[in-house]
Amino acid sequence: MEIKAAVVFKKSGKFSLEQLEISAPNDDEVLVRIVASGICHTDLAGRDQHLPIPLPSVFGHEGAGVVEKVGKGVTKVKPGDHVALSWMSCGKCSSCKAGKDSYCVNFLPLNFSGARPDGTTTLRKGDQVIHGSFFGQSSFANFALATERNVVKVKKDVPLEILGPLGCGVMTGAGAVMNSLQAKPGSSIAVFGIGPVGMSAVMAAHVCECATIIAVDIHEARLKKAKEFGATHTVNASKEDPVKAIQDITGGGPNFTLECVGNPKVFRQTVDVLPILGVCGLLGVVAPGTEVVLDMDKIMNGRTVKGIIEGDAVPDQFIPKLIELYSQGRFPFDRLITFYPFDDIEKAVEDMEKGLVIKPVLRL
Repeated sequence: MEIKAAVVFKKSGKFSLEQLEISAPNDDEVLVRIVASGICHTDLAGRDQHLPIPLPSVFGHEGAGVVEKVGKGVTKVKPGDHVALSWMSCGKCSSCKAGKDSYCVNFLPLNFSGARPDGTTTLRKGDQVIHGSFFGQSSFANFALATERNVVKVKKDVPLEILGPLGCGVMTGAGAVMNSLQAKPGSSIAVFGIGPVGMSAVMAAHVCECATIIAVDIHEARLKKAKEFGATHTVNASKEDPVKAIQDITGGGPNFTLECVGNPKVFRQTVDVLPILGVCGLLGVVAPGTEVVLDMDKIMNGRTVKGIIEGDAVPDQFIPKLIELYSQGRFPFDRLITFYPFDDIEKAVEDMEKGLVIKPVLRL
């Protein structure tokens, strides 16, 4: 079957729109007609080879669409169903058996190898292999192959074009607050980095009825937007020391902090600002081998540093929960989105890299 996809042929190269051939679905696979796909920094990390992903590749891992065809072993969805796509996991390792799919022991090969688990590839351009299966989807295309494990059936009364970011960025930020930190009413939290992940965390903290929600960033426009989504205070880290400012606001430090930037200096601040028994969640993605220096005495005195992948979420449960909160008007994540036609993918990426938009979403 012929599809239209955005291909990156070389390191840090442009997204080139190409006509490709996509394989028919295997027994456990689902062919999805992609309606829209969010762009995430992880896609750009793959483009720039900060992640070990073979090129040429089709990226995209925040897809949403309509089931076109299913393999003969699939029972979870059927043609015509609306779905959001998440990540791949094996379902067999100790993490998966414990319900922690985002910490799947086989996460890297399943999501970043550019091929199916059996090593076969799903995309071609003539005789040339194009690597796909990025996060089990490669949704920068008008059709994508996912598997029964990483499709989430969603209700049809919510616009499909807004649902893609729930599969990664929005789920990560919201899940960090709701699932990982389990923030309670009346608690305090400081979110460092108010991009799509951080903004989703602010919204989730508002849903959880945190009494003090502090947004930290260097962009005034984002801080202003964070106030609209529930932040009670904002701190511009380019104008004042965020550690001192947050401790002054909270009277000693917040119960929780989140690092959503992927910057060692910022990470140190998120730990230093904690009071005794405070908890820091690390969400920011960094290159393997990135190191940070922390004060051991602070951590020994009851502080916790917790790494968080995909918001500790179970997509089949958490994505419908977020959609329900959205339907109730309590989680307006759609206001983070700026839509672009698929043909304008390079413009969308440029605007994202310049910080002009929070969450670009491609309409396929």
